[in-house]
This record gives sequence, C-alpha cells and structure tokens, in this order.
Amino acid sequence: MAKFAVILAAAGRSTRFQDSKRKKPFADLKGRAVWLRAAELFVGREDVAQTLIAVSPDDLEWFKEKYRPNLAFMDLEVIAGGSERADTVEKALARVRSDIEFVAVHDAARPLLAKEWIDALFEAARQHEAVIPAIRVFSTVKRVVAGKIRETVPREELWLAQTPQVFRRQLLLDAYARRGDAPATDEASLVEALGEPVHVVEGSPMNIKITTQDDFRMAQALLDALPKPKLIGPLHPFADEDPRWI
Repeated sequence: MAKFAVILAAAGRSTRFQDSKRKKPFADLKGRAVWLRAAELFVGREDVAQTLIAVSPDDLEWFKEKYRPNLAFMDLEVIAGGSERADTVEKALARVRSDIEFVAVHDAARPLLAKEWIDALFEAARQHEAVIPAIRVFSTVKRVVAGKIRETVPREELWLAQTPQVFRRQLLLDAYARRGDAPATDEASLVEALGEPVHVVEGSPMNIKITTQDDFRMAQALLDALPKPKLIGPLHPFADEDPRWI
C-alpha cells in the first residue's frame, strides 16, 4: 500500500475573517474546531502514515496546549509555519519522512470533506503523480480594473482549484527546490512551473475554503449536507435499525 503524508496549512493571518478573538482554523464549527474537521478524515486512514499541521509561530505554544488531547489522540505533528503559504508548506515538507510516497497538502480552513472525495484523489495520485480537485466555473467572469469592467473572460476552460492537492513526494520536493522567490498560492502552480502535468479530479462546490464570516456561515449550513458514510448492515439479526458505519 502506498504511504501518504498530509500537510495541513494553518499559519495564515486570517485578516479577512475579521474576528479579533480567533483565527479561522480555530473557530468552532458546530462543536469542533475548523481545523479538526479538516484533519479528522485523514488521520483515520490506513494509507496515511504521517500528518503534520503548520501553525503560526505566534500560535504554536497556545495551539499545543489548547488542543493537547486532540493532538495526542490523532498523532499529529505540529510545526511552526512561515510568513507565506508556500513557506509554510515547504517547512512541513522538509519534515515528511523519506518512506512516504505521496504528499497531500490541504487548507486547514477547508473543513467540509467526504471520504469518497479523498479516496478519488488518492487513487488518481497513484495513477498520475500530481492531482488536484477543482470545480468548473459556470458563472460569467468579468475582468474588472478600477471598478469598471475591462472584459468578459471566456469561462469554458476555467476551473477553481481546491485542496487537498496530492503529489508524489519527490515531485513536490523538486518543485519547491526550483521555487526561488516566486509567489505560489498553491502547490500545483509550482509543479506546473516544472513543466509537469497536473491532473484535475472534479471536486465539490461544498469543499469551500473559509475566508470570511460569510464563508463560515455557509460552512455551518453545508455541514449536515455532506455525503454520509455508507452502511454495512445491522450488527446482529435483531438490530434492523442499528446500522454500523464504515
């Protein structure tokens, strides 16, 4: 079985979230922190051998203390991130074990995941070495400059990138080694810069990234609409209404 590592990026400043008391990955989403919901479907997988979460250096000690029981139970490695997303991921990537074949990078502020989506991405990564989830752009897209429409952009080939983005470990290491000072808002752009193909698996509109308070309210509304695990039948002959989850 191929081994995967998962990097959760949680070191952002959350300036657009506009909450002076908490950053978006640490906000309580119906009883569980956003980052916990983003992490929990990875740590229970047999093919995930290592999970790391990168937080701001300013939050490091607070995070370890606040979530000590969760960290112990989930076997997460906590590290200090960098000033930019790419710096954060690069620091975490340096801690990924050498026996890991694939690395998945996920936004800690994307808490709405389903097992079947992760299954599809991991299987695609085994086949193609570099994959991301993305959704098609259906709305009309305008390029706006100084508050005025400059042009209407053809949307036929436009997709919105999501995470988790999954790559063969060595390919991602090579991409970061060639990054230099180039800005990168996602890992796929660095792999693209190597001239390597990145395949797209169609994602879900529910896999939103929480950036603003409106996004958070949307996540609250969508949480109960996520695909549920399939049932595998009753536990005993008289438990017709007592199913077991997989």
